Amino acid sequence: MRISFTPIGTIHTPYMDTAPYQPVEEDKGDFRIVLDPAYQAGLWKLERFRYIYVIYYIHSLTRGPEIHVRPSWAGGVEVGVFASRSPLRPNPIGLSIVRLKKIEENVIYTSGLDVFDGTPLLDIKPYIRDLDSKGDANYGWIEDLEDRDHLLLHIKGIPHEY
Repeated sequence: MRISFTPIGTIHTPYMDTAPYQPVEEDKGDFRIVLDPAYQAGLWKLERFRYIYVIYYIHSLTRGPEIHVRPSWAGGVEVGVFASRSPLRPNPIGLSIVRLKKIEENVIYTSGLDVFDGTPLLDIKPYIRDLDSKGDANYGWIEDLEDRDHLLLHIKGIPHEY
């Protein structure tokens, strides 16, 4: 079976060569999603939500998928790709949750996005508090890391003392 997607827009960020591991809400710069005008009517009432899921194609990979990965922030720990957020996936689809700041026509302004400028947009979905927040979620294998709390600051992109 062959599956294909057509981008519905383009994500614009200040990142050309490097980007944070996860979205940084307080990040400075121009973060916006330009939706193809043909889909603008689909934005109706989206602005009522505080957060959105941004689903995108990770288009700028220079390496292929890997079954085992070593997240750069995890001190050499190896895990399966599906136990990670590595972009080196069989299907390079990314997912970010960002704050929706405003919508002007077909342009969505957001908090910091963790993607390169020009990333193809696949979909947008509203983040709904009681559906999308799981109070009993845990850290999985990350709980076993010696310096877990410090590493979580890196993952989240939170400035801190080293």
